[in-house]
Amino acid sequence: MKHILSPTVIEDLSAIATKLHDRKSTRYLLWSFAINLILAPVVYAATGGTISREQSYALGILGIVTVALSLYLFLVIFQPEKF
Repeated sequence: MKHILSPTVIEDLSAIATKLHDRKSTRYLLWSFAINLILAPVVYAATGGTISREQSYALGILGIVTVALSLYLFLVIFQPEKF
């Protein structure tokens, strides 16, 4: 049986994973993709098939980015001393 990934690629991926493990941004990105997996089919079903599946995933990502940006701006306006 052939190995799909060579040992050096696996070592490189594990090194990258350990570096990114402590960053909050990777967790936020993972959660946003997970939420989009739930949100996109809902958007696709609500439109009745008038938009494509790819467009529904794009709309889901756009909605998540809009909410995240709104929360960030809300925090910046009302707690400027943290920034």
